[in-house]
Amino acid sequence: MKPTAPRPPAPPKRRRPLQARSKQTSRALQEAFVQLLVEREYAQLTIREIVMVAGTGLGSFYQYFASKDELARTCIHLRSKALLQSMREAVNRLTGRPLPEVVDAVLESQLAAVRERPQEWGVHFLLERHLSGPEAYRKMYGQFIDEWVHVFDASTGLPPDFPKQEAALVSQAILYELFATTHIRATRKPDLGVLEQQARDALHAYLERIASRCGAGKT
Repeated sequence: MKPTAPRPPAPPKRRRPLQARSKQTSRALQEAFVQLLVEREYAQLTIREIVMVAGTGLGSFYQYFASKDELARTCIHLRSKALLQSMREAVNRLTGRPLPEVVDAVLESQLAAVRERPQEWGVHFLLERHLSGPEAYRKMYGQFIDEWVHVFDASTGLPPDFPKQEAALVSQAILYELFATTHIRATRKPDLGVLEQQARDALHAYLERIASRCGAGKT
């Protein structure tokens, strides 16, 4: 009998992918940054404090962000994207339903996104106004307007001449300003029940008026 060939050594366990570690470090820095912002002013916050809370080093910080401002803009962008994504998912779930139902789902999706950490969203809206460049701000705002057009495309019962682009611009202005103003002005946890009712009343009244103006319900 031939001697049994020795079994090849087991491959060494692979380390976690570098990309996954990068995401974890970046996320830790973002969370530390927002946590500290709830406690004090942006101008008083230092990169050393951020990395200390995040449990990383200065070298790690500069691997991902060139400055504190860049970290802040990244946080703003990702949080805005989270709002946009939750809005899109709500619309897709209710495609083919009457407009009031879709609008209520959109409103609830935005409230759900801010409900857990409302103080952090106050910081978000404040920084967005001070740190977002005009081009970045216009681009993100335009994406929300496009999503409102999707709301109207996905809904039933609208007159053929319903001005979707105009209604999208005003609807986003109503929702954004109510959310931003409420969170920026709040010195403690804002009353989201009041915010929800205000936003619902304003959106439904405006959209009903527009639909009526276009001749909704005429035979």
